[in-house]
Amino acid sequence: MTRLHQPKPSNSPDPLLEGAPAVNRTPLDETTFQRMIAIERKRTERSKAPFVLMLLEAVSDRGQKGSSVTLRRIASALLASSRDTDLVGWYKDDAIVGTIFTGLIVNDKRAVLDTFLAKVSATLQEELTADEFNQVRISFHLFPDDWDHEKPGRPTNAALYPDLVSDDKGRRTVLIVKRVLDIAGSTTMLILFAPIFLVIALAIKLTSRGPVFYRQQRVGRYGQTFTFLKFRSMFANNDTSVHKEFVTRLIASKPGEAKQSKSGSSVYKLTDDKRITRVGRILRRTSLDELPQFINVLKGDMSLVGPRPPIPYELAAYQTWHRQRLLAVKPGITGLWQVMGRSSIRFDEMVRLDLRYASTWTPWLDLKILLRTPGAVIKGTGAY
Repeated sequence: MTRLHQPKPSNSPDPLLEGAPAVNRTPLDETTFQRMIAIERKRTERSKAPFVLMLLEAVSDRGQKGSSVTLRRIASALLASSRDTDLVGWYKDDAIVGTIFTGLIVNDKRAVLDTFLAKVSATLQEELTADEFNQVRISFHLFPDDWDHEKPGRPTNAALYPDLVSDDKGRRTVLIVKRVLDIAGSTTMLILFAPIFLVIALAIKLTSRGPVFYRQQRVGRYGQTFTFLKFRSMFANNDTSVHKEFVTRLIASKPGEAKQSKSGSSVYKLTDDKRITRVGRILRRTSLDELPQFINVLKGDMSLVGPRPPIPYELAAYQTWHRQRLLAVKPGITGLWQVMGRSSIRFDEMVRLDLRYASTWTPWLDLKILLRTPGAVIKGTGAY
């Protein structure tokens, strides 16, 4: 957050903070305001028109929270100076005031935010004393937010997703159950498949140069990157440009992304990849190359069931709505996509299946998907 200061005059376009005074408007309560943030995210995903979330809190020089009376006066001042289409409410009751500015055209992000700061500063200086004004801190959060996949950590702006945090608190018990199932399931599978691990490792080392495990940066929940494990099925030091070009076209649904399988059906995956070794083809056909991901599940990077974690350059090609698949649940080894068609499903449909799972998942649904997964693996449809 940034402490408010006396702004310099700005020649930037007016972001429409000024408008007709509101009549009988009151700040939205915390639950309603946070729900409106989620609604505006969905609206932006469809319309492509960004919005800005502004948050204000009063903090003393000693770091103590400011008076709720001061914050109520701030909320009233914002209501009086904002448009009817903007939303003013409590981001956190009696602690943080928020405003959602909608319907914006943002050509220069820095210029727009500087103008917002200038307008808000002028409004609050008229309402507050000098001491009160100096204790106000403000932050701006633009949606769509930047997901910088080149940097480690969580690149998403958590302030824009308060509903997800609330959802996690509300379903803490089932999340604990899911984690217990993940630990029990991954531990059991690692023990049962230990002999097969040794056989596969030996086969990889005897047939091609390079490490047994393939380590790759993948993107998990909230954009958190982690080291993804697989048995190496490709020759070492191969060129990733072929795959990058293919998945970029696949995500964009451009012509030519579908291949034809031997049965004549469409397959949305590279089917004749020269980078794959002979042993690698067997591993991929049987999905045995995925076994090391039980280590990722045990560590907590993944779950047994969930969306597949994308590679950073795949995330860079996502449309804004595609990102939803990385927000509600952890990525998984298997999921609805894998048991309902795998590579025979278009990317957009795969995302919709992931979103359906995220909005309806229960431990029972996880169990049903896990029970269907062996059949999908044995059938081998869409595995290449």
